[in-house]
Amino acid sequence: MGGCAGRRLSDSEGPLLFPLPGEEANPALRPPPQDRQGTHWKNAVGFWLLGLCNNFSYVVMLSAAHDILSHQRAPGNQSHVDPDPTPTSHNSSSRFDCNSVSTAAVLLADILPTLVIKLLAPLGLHLLPYSPRVLTSGVCAAGSFILVAFSHSVGISLCGVVLASISSGLGEVTFLSLTAFYPRAVISWWSSGTGGAGLLGALSYLGLTQAGLSPQHTLLSMLGIPALLLASYFLLLTSPGPQDPGGEGEADTAARQPLINSEAPEWKPGSSSHLSLQEGWTVFKGLLRYIVPLVLVYFAEYFINQGLFELLFFRNTFLSHAQQYRWYQMLYQAGVFASRSSLRCCHIRHTWALALLQCLNLAFLLADVWLSFLPSIYLVFLIILYEGLLGGAAYVNTFHNIALETSSEHREFAMATTCISDTLGISLSGLLALPLHDFLCQLS
Repeated sequence: MGGCAGRRLSDSEGPLLFPLPGEEANPALRPPPQDRQGTHWKNAVGFWLLGLCNNFSYVVMLSAAHDILSHQRAPGNQSHVDPDPTPTSHNSSSRFDCNSVSTAAVLLADILPTLVIKLLAPLGLHLLPYSPRVLTSGVCAAGSFILVAFSHSVGISLCGVVLASISSGLGEVTFLSLTAFYPRAVISWWSSGTGGAGLLGALSYLGLTQAGLSPQHTLLSMLGIPALLLASYFLLLTSPGPQDPGGEGEADTAARQPLINSEAPEWKPGSSSHLSLQEGWTVFKGLLRYIVPLVLVYFAEYFINQGLFELLFFRNTFLSHAQQYRWYQMLYQAGVFASRSSLRCCHIRHTWALALLQCLNLAFLLADVWLSFLPSIYLVFLIILYEGLLGGAAYVNTFHNIALETSSEHREFAMATTCISDTLGISLSGLLALPLHDFLCQLS
């Protein structure tokens, strides 16, 4: 049955996704409890792996940003890169040991294509079957690892980063939309998987390079991830069946605050593709109370990650500049993974509070970059871990709240639309981090 998911979902987003109405009403056709439990776990593991694989290349490119811009290749040996190279004279007059280009450049290459995809997605991406989208995502992810691994220049490497962005952006829109046809619990599994991608991606890049493997060989060793993405979708996921898409308890149901107050007609799979402009605008206005806080959360945290990480440089430690950057990325992703996996333990309805706390984080670390008042890198480690916890909690709770508060006919559109929030915040942070980097690196 797992192999049927790709075929059914690739044909259309219409009635083929579900059995005929007569079949749905026939209790004899419903699977026994044991089969339903097996199906639940296959879909749960499937969406966790899809989240993991989809975000993996994106995370690895950000973890490798310092290496991509330094581009330290040992003479006469293209396949070996010193995992702890002697820093080149990027800006000897600056106390920050800056690269000539901010790591925000890698962030922009890693996010702007995703932003374009997410902006265009509500306009017609739903007309493209799911299977070609998943295949394109997997091919682009593999291409990104290969292109960056064999690159001889920063420009070519950034083209590989763009491929990673296309892969993760197209995949996120596709798989979040796909959750509309499965029990609502798969959203938490997807979110946990994306958090796992951050932790595993950053930790694997840090660990393999720290162990002496070159960045080139490290990237090539990750080519199995795109293959796992395709296997998870085509072989593991089951075809969506007639089931309650909610599965939430009575308390969650009572806590719903519908985005649209009017009663919606009975939902049929694929009906979100036929929303009128007025309906879409009404849904979008209802989503703003979740979109705006999520934009602010991601703006603040990625301004920290790609604008300040490189500048939070401690000379009185055994870690080199490149190693400090990798540790920052790994700890941030560890916090993201923990909080994205916490939905069953902690549900936060007021996501604006997370946005406020993340903005305070940004202000505090920006002040430290300017004044250098933190005495130890370990304090920065703790703050960055906390930053990741806030970011992951904002992501998973935003999509969980939207799943609770949207009607079935609007859920697919709402998920695809809201996923632009993180990308928009990240893009804005990258654009502002570039001039900030140049300004601070000119300081003596």
